[in-house]
Amino acid sequence: MAELRHSTAARASNSPAKRDSDASAASSPFLASPSARGSRGGGGDGDGDDGKDAHRSSPLLPHQHHKRVHLLTSPFRSLLALEDLRSPAASSSYRILLALLLAAGIFCAPLLWSRLNTPYLCHKEGITLHCPETKEPLSLWENPRAATTSWKPCAERRSDEPSDVPSEKETSGYIFIHAEGGLNQQRIAICNAVAIAKIMSATLILPVLKQDQIWKDQTKFEDIFDVEHFINYLKDDVRIVRDIPDWFTEKDELFTSIKRTVKNIPKYASAQFYIDNVLPRIKEKKIMSIKPFVDRLGYDNVPMEINRLRCRVNYHALKFLPHIEEMADKLAARMRNRTGSVNPYMALHLRFEKGMVGLSFCDFAGTREEKDMMAAYRQKEWPRRYKNGSHLWPLALQKRKEGRCPLEPGEIAVILRALGYTSGTQIYVASGQVYGGKNRMAPLRNMFPNLVTKEELASAEEMAPFRRHVTSLAALDFLVCLRSDVFVMTHGGNFAKLIIGARRYAGHRLKSVKPDKGLMSKSLGDPDMGWASFAEDVVVSHRTRTGLPEPTFPSYDLWENPLTPCMCRA
Repeated sequence: MAELRHSTAARASNSPAKRDSDASAASSPFLASPSARGSRGGGGDGDGDDGKDAHRSSPLLPHQHHKRVHLLTSPFRSLLALEDLRSPAASSSYRILLALLLAAGIFCAPLLWSRLNTPYLCHKEGITLHCPETKEPLSLWENPRAATTSWKPCAERRSDEPSDVPSEKETSGYIFIHAEGGLNQQRIAICNAVAIAKIMSATLILPVLKQDQIWKDQTKFEDIFDVEHFINYLKDDVRIVRDIPDWFTEKDELFTSIKRTVKNIPKYASAQFYIDNVLPRIKEKKIMSIKPFVDRLGYDNVPMEINRLRCRVNYHALKFLPHIEEMADKLAARMRNRTGSVNPYMALHLRFEKGMVGLSFCDFAGTREEKDMMAAYRQKEWPRRYKNGSHLWPLALQKRKEGRCPLEPGEIAVILRALGYTSGTQIYVASGQVYGGKNRMAPLRNMFPNLVTKEELASAEEMAPFRRHVTSLAALDFLVCLRSDVFVMTHGGNFAKLIIGARRYAGHRLKSVKPDKGLMSKSLGDPDMGWASFAEDVVVSHRTRTGLPEPTFPSYDLWENPLTPCMCRA
């Protein structure tokens, strides 16, 4: 990040030659008398515009011109050479005018100096960023609007709800899915798989976590989640089996054969789509695989009870294995006791990995060499979007104005300082490898030195069992963020929205900050905004962005805001 405040732009001025030319050509009542104009061969007839400016006042007659001149006070007439400066009256008036101008200059000088030297929001020395300290508000560590809400979780199955799970003989068939992507995308896929099994009265085969193509991770469901709890908790909602039935001998076909695969399901499909298009094939074949299965079930086009079931899976049925939960508890406890006494801590989800920066197609501060390398990376990874690159600069500017670019570490540091967090704030960072490395992280780390990761909180021996599966490491980050006093995201994604949704569901007093990136882009680009004004704008704009349950709307995201189907009045 080169600078967080542009210096005051130089004011453009007209060309001196052009000003002189315009001045000599202009007709002014302050010019010499008509006789003098005539002696110089001047065009006193006023016909130079050939009638084009008929709306202008007609030229002044000599006696009118004389009256207009004498409307001016003596000092101004003297200054404009309309009165002899050697006369006593003119000399006295001239001194009065100079005194007035001097007084005005003394009065206006501080204002002018302040305007021309508007303070930077933050001062940068090398890779260190210095921002003013701000007063810590009372609501810094709790949700300031918590008292205005009265919601509680209610996605769990009610005791009076009858079980309508079909038996093995009555089931419509078996469905099998690959949960693709990272841990959090897989979590959403599992919730959706349970939901469509319920919609079609089918039996769900325990989902397979598809091997991640980047990390080559081969984690299985049982390596992360408590299978027994998952099956037992949902036994009155959906029938779930651990493996493909023994009577089905063509197991390889389930992974490879198109005859056993339901494809081309649209994104955010409705419940009725599955009943009309998928259920008949399951009844015919008995066992069907569904892929791809990313975001293949909508939110506002399915029954409310199905959305309640998805919340039940997400917040109650899917539990991490005990050793993962225990390690996350240890990390959270260490965060709260780093100062020798109990202190609150913030969890910061920092999305600034190379892949995220490249995919955003936003422009970021950096050297020419860095920009050229990023351009080459984008061209290689996303050639259809990159094309020849000529259209990317205006697109990048537009995305930043709209708040669709990931925040850099230095930008989030300035926002946190403006919100009132001090250099003593304990911050747990959940992130991949930050693009730009230590130099890119320096402004954030220097402003908030108590910034740590799980690797810094735990010993190598403690972390060894979790390194066998990348998803185990992601699960630790998830749980430590979930347990934090304040959660701050820097960009969208499944991780952030699942955390914010879970914190909303668990308790409305938990504070989650979702930065207004559009406002930040505008404020950080204003050369005349000082620190006090900036900090006030940040505080005011984030009063309603603290993670309280909110009424939902069409096409809302259930995972980020579970209010309508999954919560009820306290």
